[in-house]
Amino acid sequence: MNKPDNKPDNPLQDFGPHGAPTTSEAKAADARHDRRRWWMNLFVQPLLLLAAGAALLAGLGVAQRLGWVSAGGGTAHATSSASEGTRYICPMMCTPPQAEPGRCPVCAMELVPAAAAGGPADSQSVEINPVARRLANIRTATVKSIPLKRTIRAVGELNYDEGSLKTIAAYVDGRLDRLYADYTGVVVKKGDHLALLYSPRLYSAQVELLLAKKSLDQSQSATLQRVVDSNQSLYQGARQRLLELGMTEEQIEQLEQSREANSRLHLCAPISGTVIEKLGVEGQYVKEGQAIYHLADLSTVWLMLELFPEDAAAIHYGQRVDAEVNSLPGRTFSGRVAFLDPTVDPKKRTVGVRVVMPNEDGRLRVGDYAKATICAPVAVAGEHEAGVYDPDLAGKWLGPRHPQIVALSPGKCPLCGEELLPAADFGFLDAPSAACDVLVVPRDAVLMNGGQSVVYVETEPGRFEIRRVTLGAGSDDQIVVLTGLQVGEAVATSGNFLIDSQMQLAGNPSLIDPTKSQPKQVDAPSPDVVAGLPRLSDADRALAERQRVCPVTQFPLGSMGTPPKVEVNGRTVFLCCDGCREALLAEPEKYLAILAERAASGRDQTEVPQVELPPIGEMELASPPSAEPSVAEPHAGSSGAPEINASLSKLSPEDRQLAVEQRICPVTGTALGRMGVPVKVMVRGRVVFICCEGCRASLLAEPAKYLAKLDQETVR
Repeated sequence: MNKPDNKPDNPLQDFGPHGAPTTSEAKAADARHDRRRWWMNLFVQPLLLLAAGAALLAGLGVAQRLGWVSAGGGTAHATSSASEGTRYICPMMCTPPQAEPGRCPVCAMELVPAAAAGGPADSQSVEINPVARRLANIRTATVKSIPLKRTIRAVGELNYDEGSLKTIAAYVDGRLDRLYADYTGVVVKKGDHLALLYSPRLYSAQVELLLAKKSLDQSQSATLQRVVDSNQSLYQGARQRLLELGMTEEQIEQLEQSREANSRLHLCAPISGTVIEKLGVEGQYVKEGQAIYHLADLSTVWLMLELFPEDAAAIHYGQRVDAEVNSLPGRTFSGRVAFLDPTVDPKKRTVGVRVVMPNEDGRLRVGDYAKATICAPVAVAGEHEAGVYDPDLAGKWLGPRHPQIVALSPGKCPLCGEELLPAADFGFLDAPSAACDVLVVPRDAVLMNGGQSVVYVETEPGRFEIRRVTLGAGSDDQIVVLTGLQVGEAVATSGNFLIDSQMQLAGNPSLIDPTKSQPKQVDAPSPDVVAGLPRLSDADRALAERQRVCPVTQFPLGSMGTPPKVEVNGRTVFLCCDGCREALLAEPEKYLAILAERAASGRDQTEVPQVELPPIGEMELASPPSAEPSVAEPHAGSSGAPEINASLSKLSPEDRQLAVEQRICPVTGTALGRMGVPVKVMVRGRVVFICCEGCRASLLAEPAKYLAKLDQETVR
């Protein structure tokens, strides 16, 4: 029997009001639903978030590339303006300007923003706006006028003071019975006994003195003055003989008091010092004049320096020198310059300088090396030599041979006995002087390229102008500027390479070529110009002087000989040579406009612009039909053309011979030398002379034509 459909299989299972199960099946369905929801939360939602993030990043990248937003989060308008106005350049100009920041692919330096012009700029300056200035870290310093001193450093060797060296020698033949100073290096004082010398000759001289003394004393009561005078002469001669044999006044007085002759003599030290060499030994027989000891007074020593001539020129007698010896690091000794060698060593190309160093405590040892430092004033070249201000010598007096002798008042030198001289006589000042001031700038402010030196002066806030300067001597981080700057001007010390790069990009003068775009200054017309114009008539000469330059080549009229006259559009025009005729007639309006522009601008002969000649082959000049020389025209080498011979004489003998044989210019037919020194050109292995540079292009454009013309002229 079948069960009813609405009956549950399990009698324990219950149904809800709508027949839905409410027991284990409902719980299982809920569990499956929860598992599906858990898996969705685990995978689907993160995937959706990642997809949304990727889409957002892609959208931002596209917006940045299109310029809608900036990398820093700014507005689209600001980013677009910055992108359009900012270019990034390498400070070393390795690569062209870039549109985006980064590093230079050549030198790996950080690209910096190029300066943006903040106003009108000329050919000598560039403007840097405040933002670019901060990014480029541009800093300035003021030009100062100060008494600058430079430090001269040298290494020297300590040596004996030659003025204190003494030699103890035997005054008489004898034997060294005893040596009191029996080793090298012993320190002695003046008058100390050094050796005991036995000498029979000395004994005889002492006996002679005693007899003369006795005779003199006995003759005092004699009635004859002649006898007294004779005994006095004998006594004085005997006494002088003992002095010459090495006895001192004290020893002679002791001999007269004791009235007993002694065959042995004590040799005494003439100075206080040190025995630097012992040459005798006890028991040795010595001859008259044989050296026994060498003594030196080490209370002063000499420091011997070798300086370059340019450094020695800044040194004065008596100038202070500070030295530090290798054996005593950290301790400084001071001395003064005593002598400057008047000659330059031909092998070492140096000048010897001797410095006297006090050595009262004996710490300085002969033979030791010392590092010397001398502060010398920096003087402007060409001006009067500046004095030296030394507070220790202001108003003092110096020894003329011993600079270590300094006195407050005049007197005599205790060492040499000469009169002391004022320190001012040796170039020392009593007080600091403004005449010693020089213009200085930091070394970082100067850009140097071979013989060129430039600085950038901030003439206005943000405007930097290039200046060519002439440099003098330097000291540490300062350098002297002789010309080009004024006191108080501000010069760039940091970021000046970036400023120079901006000048190069603008085509203005820069460190590479400071003379670029500058007119060439001509002080006076050349002799060729002076000689070329007087050959014209008075009316033509007035017109040529008013025109001044050739409109084709911009060369001064008369620099290539007598200017040829050409009528163009009813106007008289003068050219530098006939080679320019073709170009003038081909484009008359162009060259007449050039003349009109020069007349309107008021330019005169003192400013001749630097022009570039057209490349070879660009300008083609043809010989005018009327340029063939007549038979009567003077030619090269003829005696009837002194101006031609004068021009040809400036060539070498070989070139002059070739020019005389060629005679004429193949392009214009003008006699060589008529327009100045002929120009030598190599054409197809053949030397050809032309009258001026204006004919070079035509000659090289049609060499066969003009070489054939020369051959025909030679045959004729």
